[in-house]
Amino acid sequence: MANKTLLCFLSFTLFLSAFASAELCHPQDKAALLQIKQELNNPRILRSWTPTTDCCASWFLVACNQTTNRVWFLKVLYSHHVTGRISSAVGDLTELQILSFSKLPNLTGTIPHSITKLRNLYYLEISYTGISGPVPQFLSQMTSLTDLILTGNKFTGPVPPSFAQLTKLESLNLDQNMLTGTIPDVYGSFKNPIIYVTLARNRLTGTVPRSFKNANFSTINVSKNKLTGDASFLFNNQALFEIDLEGNEFLFDFSKVKVSENMQRIDISKNKIYGSIPESLTKLMGLLVLNASYNELCGKIPVGGELQSFNATSYFHNKCLCGAPLPAC
Repeated sequence: MANKTLLCFLSFTLFLSAFASAELCHPQDKAALLQIKQELNNPRILRSWTPTTDCCASWFLVACNQTTNRVWFLKVLYSHHVTGRISSAVGDLTELQILSFSKLPNLTGTIPHSITKLRNLYYLEISYTGISGPVPQFLSQMTSLTDLILTGNKFTGPVPPSFAQLTKLESLNLDQNMLTGTIPDVYGSFKNPIIYVTLARNRLTGTVPRSFKNANFSTINVSKNKLTGDASFLFNNQALFEIDLEGNEFLFDFSKVKVSENMQRIDISKNKIYGSIPESLTKLMGLLVLNASYNELCGKIPVGGELQSFNATSYFHNKCLCGAPLPAC
């Protein structure tokens, strides 16, 4: 009987040993993730992250490469229970390609410098959190980045000029922070065609750099800042599909604007723009959005293209605009 009991015990021990040796999660990744969890004060959303389970098999918000078993994906999002700060241990997840901390209003502190160790990272999102301080210049060392999304945080200080060094960047989102100062002139010389650039809802001042005239942007959004001067040169940029200048203090003659035939969305509302609606807008058959309200525009709205398809609110509160969809002149 004793021999049988011993045999059962040995069999169970071997089973546990085999189970342990079959774990796919790399020890370095597991240690880093557990440290990240601890510095986020062990939130409920990460309750599946335990020392006795496999991070590649059952951990929520984590994914491993099926060949190397290294963690390549980490997204922590949608939780009021996540508190604390981003651990410097995030830099030990050296095979990460996608990293996101999003919609975590109680996440505070700053972005750790160790994040620059993530040489394979191409998507970085830290959005709608309580992360504060200056936008770190050292992020420009992350040369694999194609998407840098820092929307809706509490960043202060200037827009880092060094981001222009990110030659693979396709999307730059610095909107909804408390950034001050001017837009770096060097942003007009990004090497890679930029799909999307938004600096909206900050406290930026000065003018739009003239270097943006031929910049490789498809979208430029500088709405709801304190920008001034003439931004009319943007409209003839053949790369642009969307311009959003809403809620600034731009001052220029809209009637003299030359508009690229590729333009699909134009918002110039809530500025000090004068003149009339340019006839060239009637040639934009792909125009999806136009908002020219709350300016100093005057004269008859040209007939043609998509101009009469927009609601009258697109033309409201100007000096003396008239004609469909507004009342006749």
